Amino acid sequence: MSNEIVLKALESVQHPAKGDKSIVALGMVENIENKGKKIIVTLAFSKHRDPLAEYLIGASKSALIKAGFKDVEIKTIVKEAAKKPAGLDLDDEEIRSIGKIIAIASGKGGVGKSTVAVNLAIALARLGFKVGLADADVYGPSIPRMTATEDVTPYAIEEEGKERFLPVEKYGVKWMSIGYFASPDQALVWRGPMACNALKQMILQVRWGDLDYLLIDLPPGTGDIHISLMGDIRVDGAIVVTTPSDVALRDVEKSIGMLRNPKIGKPVYGIVENMAWFTPLELPDAKYYIFGQGGGDRLAEKYNLPILGKIPLVQGIREGGDEGQPIALRDTPDAQAFLSIAKEL
Repeated sequence: MSNEIVLKALESVQHPAKGDKSIVALGMVENIENKGKKIIVTLAFSKHRDPLAEYLIGASKSALIKAGFKDVEIKTIVKEAAKKPAGLDLDDEEIRSIGKIIAIASGKGGVGKSTVAVNLAIALARLGFKVGLADADVYGPSIPRMTATEDVTPYAIEEEGKERFLPVEKYGVKWMSIGYFASPDQALVWRGPMACNALKQMILQVRWGDLDYLLIDLPPGTGDIHISLMGDIRVDGAIVVTTPSDVALRDVEKSIGMLRNPKIGKPVYGIVENMAWFTPLELPDAKYYIFGQGGGDRLAEKYNLPILGKIPLVQGIREGGDEGQPIALRDTPDAQAFLSIAKEL
């Protein structure tokens, strides 16, 4: 394939902080090497490390794979630095004024961890705290959809040679997610180190300001991202989310084990049992334990942890997340469950 086809594919990769101009229009495509079945593209960044570098690398690779290139390599250079590989220049300056940084964790996907994180952030804000939430699920970011901020792009500012993002503010909470820099249907083709660097940028290069709480919505599992985050960023503790089912409990136990591992050593503040029971709209006083009963209690007893709260499986919580109007904004009994968890925390 010709270089023109490569450039056409890369024109779909836009730089969110540069007026959504493509990396081709911005002159960032420094070189294209066509080695038979393999394509090597070199992207040139400015003297100061682009805070969206990891996103742009992943998006470029994804665009080329979508265009039919199966073997793709993306290289980077810094034009003003004799073409040396660019490196991250991150520090903890932006998180020094944050009271507590709390990870929302779960070893199991699909237990409603993001739902709990978003509603807990809003509940804390309703109690009068200054709150931020960082979406660390770089492969499946859901915060923009759950807060109806999908069409928003955070501003990038430069001060004293350092670039910073301004978080999106809505519902009294400051939000940041890699989802703000990628289209909803775009798959991020990232290996572990690239995803870890992107996550660090989404936390350390954000102008959070003075916060009482910064919640970090972790992805499921106990892999590279979790280890990198706990090792390189100050995290004061974690909340573990589970459902009552035995399958979920087994994976959540692994998450607790990871957090308590001596090499990580983060306290677990408590357990939130989500989907604890099902209550239909027409029978508000009924409880159907479709995922089992007492699973969170057994887990709490085994690991000597408090139950911070139990969240029912009700239609309103799902609708609130899908519509970008989290239920914690309301004054219904379902919303009170999240407010109670916030008070316990």
